Amino acid sequence: MSRHFRFWILLCLLPALLNAQSVLYDESKVPAYTLPELLTTSKGKPVKTVKAWEKERRPELLAIFAQEVYGETPQRKIPVTYQVRSEKKDAVGGLATRKDIRINFPEGKFMDLLLYIPNKASGRVPAFLGLNFYGNQSLENDPSIPITTSWQRNYQQLGVTDNRANERSRGAGAANWPLELILSNGYALATIYYCDLFPDHADGRPNSINTLFPANKQPEREWGAIGAWAWGLSRALDYLETESKIDARKVAVLGHSRLGKAAIWAGAQDQRFGMVISNNSGEGGAAITRRKFGETIAVINKNFPHWFAPAYSKYNDRENDLPTDYHGLFALIAPRPLYVASASEDLWADPKGEYLSLYHAGPVYRLYGKEVLTSPEPPGPQNPVMNGAMGFHIREGKHDILKYDWEQYIRFADRHFK
Repeated sequence: MSRHFRFWILLCLLPALLNAQSVLYDESKVPAYTLPELLTTSKGKPVKTVKAWEKERRPELLAIFAQEVYGETPQRKIPVTYQVRSEKKDAVGGLATRKDIRINFPEGKFMDLLLYIPNKASGRVPAFLGLNFYGNQSLENDPSIPITTSWQRNYQQLGVTDNRANERSRGAGAANWPLELILSNGYALATIYYCDLFPDHADGRPNSINTLFPANKQPEREWGAIGAWAWGLSRALDYLETESKIDARKVAVLGHSRLGKAAIWAGAQDQRFGMVISNNSGEGGAAITRRKFGETIAVINKNFPHWFAPAYSKYNDRENDLPTDYHGLFALIAPRPLYVASASEDLWADPKGEYLSLYHAGPVYRLYGKEVLTSPEPPGPQNPVMNGAMGFHIREGKHDILKYDWEQYIRFADRHFK
């Protein structure tokens, strides 16, 4: 990984470091808690069939996350057009055809999709789709990739002083997107710079795609940045459905950290995604919040007030009052394949809590006859577990997404997509 990207990660983790003294990192001090039942409706009715889950309980859980956590995603359709701005048929040393597609929304808003399609693959290919932190130009050091013009955090190491990216960011995130590995295994890759959709700061809403929709009549349910980023992932899938070389039924949506939260929320709402992958998404994503281990609801709302619905702040220091927990978010992915990854030193994201969310989503997957995780204890580092529709690993190291993580995602995708 480049030193530039390591510095960016440190910047992202600064709130965690500032709050570290008051954060629980001792497993023996995790409070006792009871997880809300997944297979019981709000009226106390047991859910025993797939039909009852899909018609009764699943809509209840989806509404809880929309109303209480991420905000309600507007259902109104808006005009969208596609513009292929460039195409390079010998990208990544000849491994891929690369397209730069501008996806235009009303009022001059847009997101730029960078798409790599493996040249040696025959027929339609599966794909990974995820948001990136630095801009599309950060995936490789190629001067033909346009530098993002969207807001970017000021960053002295890359000379960013006016919230705009520059030439020094080319290839800065290449280690997090191992293009040769992905493409040589027969997968396409599609990515978007996340700040095209919602600039990642507390005052980013006026410049976000959220302004294209009327304000929620119940302000506490107004959608935040995670909702906007998830919405953008679905619009990217809309485009991939038009690509003749992509098998849009086999698109794995993935994300790291805050973008992992967005990927899960996208997969929960949009059942067209064929697989969901969470990398170190932690609080508000993969981890059981009732454990109060590492980052908590109160801390995340204080540091990132724009990510969630205003309603989520009701649960600051009141995790047990949340009508569900994040095993419920994973249950919304069922019966589709779901992979969760953690890192041994990323205690802020609560690796055990991330595993437990996946484990406790098992009853819903079993309704569909799917094989699930069998142990309530997570595996040790560098020991991936892949049982049926579920996969998990803890990688040695810090909060990051690295080649090792991608190797497991490709192995898991091979099981289900090939």
